[in-house]
Amino acid sequence: MSERALSAHAVILAGGRGTRFWPRSRTRTPKQLLNIVGKRTMLQQTVERLKPLFPASRVWVVTNEEQARAVRRQVPRLGASRVLAEPVGRNTAAAIGLAAIHILRQKKSNDALMAVLPADHYIAQPEKYLQLMRAALDLAERGDNLVVLGIPPTRPDTGFGYIERGERSADVAGAAVFLLRRFTEKPELSLAKEYVASGRYDWNAGMFFWRVSTFLERLKRYLPLTHDALLRLAETIGTRRYASALKRIYPRLENISVDYAIMERATREPDARNVFVLPAEVGWSDIGSWAAVYELLAKKEGDTVAVGRNFTLDATGNFLWSPDKFIAAIGVQNLVVVETDDALLICPRDRAQEVGKIVKWVEEKRLKALL
Repeated sequence: MSERALSAHAVILAGGRGTRFWPRSRTRTPKQLLNIVGKRTMLQQTVERLKPLFPASRVWVVTNEEQARAVRRQVPRLGASRVLAEPVGRNTAAAIGLAAIHILRQKKSNDALMAVLPADHYIAQPEKYLQLMRAALDLAERGDNLVVLGIPPTRPDTGFGYIERGERSADVAGAAVFLLRRFTEKPELSLAKEYVASGRYDWNAGMFFWRVSTFLERLKRYLPLTHDALLRLAETIGTRRYASALKRIYPRLENISVDYAIMERATREPDARNVFVLPAEVGWSDIGSWAAVYELLAKKEGDTVAVGRNFTLDATGNFLWSPDKFIAAIGVQNLVVVETDDALLICPRDRAQEVGKIVKWVEEKRLKALL
């Protein structure tokens, strides 16, 4: 890696409400702030995984005001100034833009490299993941390139966006590189099957690499109002005016994902030959449900995975989470049971994706204590 690539910044996106892991996840403690897999939280695991490439002085976390205090407690070595709190949610284009202007002000240059990463994903092969990140940063440094890591799909899944690979480009640092042909939204199952069968598609896991200057130039081209507002906000960073300017300016930013705002539009440019994808087989999972947690932790299908004291008899394929209360399960199969101080979830494992419906009902009934 070049000297510039070695001084890249990591931007970890750690917002979100965390509805899929209710009753453990709540408004102030979404999935990324919980120890879903392992003893440390997902955010802590993400920061730890990045240490070989990014020292604490070059790691930024973008979150919201409700969760900022908990984030700072969990990653104190980053320093409070590198935890950026959005006053309102404005999706990922604005969140990345907020980090970009802070890096811009710190570096006094728009030539810094950025790696944009989710806070709540699981990586089984961290060393291989870091090698691919090095390659992605090298490629981002070589020009006004937009680079994304794609996850080779293991099954047709309607819950992910897909990336279509184009022709193979020159490899970088031993990593295969392809032109990125297009992004596609979450498909119907029949289309997802076609994508997987073709061998040309990867899942979009939201891992992006570019120069600050490249991102800001694209933002200016595609979202000029958001770009100009962020640059006005940048002028106040490090002054007493920043907090009030943030509250005044940030809500006016366009509410759109970076996928729609930047990446999709970039692939439609007539000369779109600087948008790349690197396939990343790194044991990735977004851990999108309690069922996904079971799949990660079970040594084989049919095992019961349990946290806390328990007794099971003729019980198979269950996920039991109850650190404080003893659980006894007899003759039940493929259940998810999650107990907290004020709530108990019981559902079949194959319906764990529907937990968000519970949160929606709780919201409608205005049961704020359960949110």
